[in-house]
Amino acid sequence: MFIGHGSPRWALSPGEAAARLVEYRPLFDNVKALLVISPHWITRGMRLTVSSKPETIHDFGGFEQALYQLQYPVAGDPELARHIQSVLQDNGLDVALDEKRGLDHGVWVPLLHMLPEHSIPVIQLSLDAASTPESLIALGEKLKCLRNEGVAIIASGSLTHNLYHMGEERAAPLDYVERFQNWAREQVVERNIVTLSQPHIESDDFATAHPSAEHYLPLLIAMGASHATDQLSVLESPILYQALSMESYGWN
Repeated sequence: MFIGHGSPRWALSPGEAAARLVEYRPLFDNVKALLVISPHWITRGMRLTVSSKPETIHDFGGFEQALYQLQYPVAGDPELARHIQSVLQDNGLDVALDEKRGLDHGVWVPLLHMLPEHSIPVIQLSLDAASTPESLIALGEKLKCLRNEGVAIIASGSLTHNLYHMGEERAAPLDYVERFQNWAREQVVERNIVTLSQPHIESDDFATAHPSAEHYLPLLIAMGASHATDQLSVLESPILYQALSMESYGWN
């Protein structure tokens, strides 16, 4: 999946975007673990959480106190984390294990809605600061084999993420936000992976939609981890705060 995780406050205001994720719950009945990538954990080189009880990280500020009380008490899976490390290393990618890191809001906020029972173990993989679009697509392709082992690959981010343009939660979306969301959807549906890897060239709205690219980049991992024969689901959701696309995609 690629999940638009929106603002941390989405945890308190589920709305239609969360309802769309709920539709996906049955697809996780036979999933044994989740591997989630979030733009809120960027490291030098890749790292994997290996804690058996990852903490819920409240990596934000300025919100109402109720948000900081929320927990997502899910288990980790150290044995699986070591296996994923081996899979990546066998494919020429170095990845270190991190025993202390928990799960940031790019992971637990959408899972709070989609899998509220927190019954499926979660491992988080960091984004390498030195990644390129090409290396992220290749990473997804190397992770693809884990799907056959019952591991769901979830890339969390946002199709649009210009915090300078945020307004009221339910205000009308800005024109460029709708245009870029529609452009991205068209490329995903048509599997134009090369086009998606160079949005700064292919879309006039990319620079405005993403002053920095880290929330867009997880989409490339999801595309790499998907098969051309997968059934694609477009989880259309409202644009919130005028500038945050909540659209998500699933491949199964």
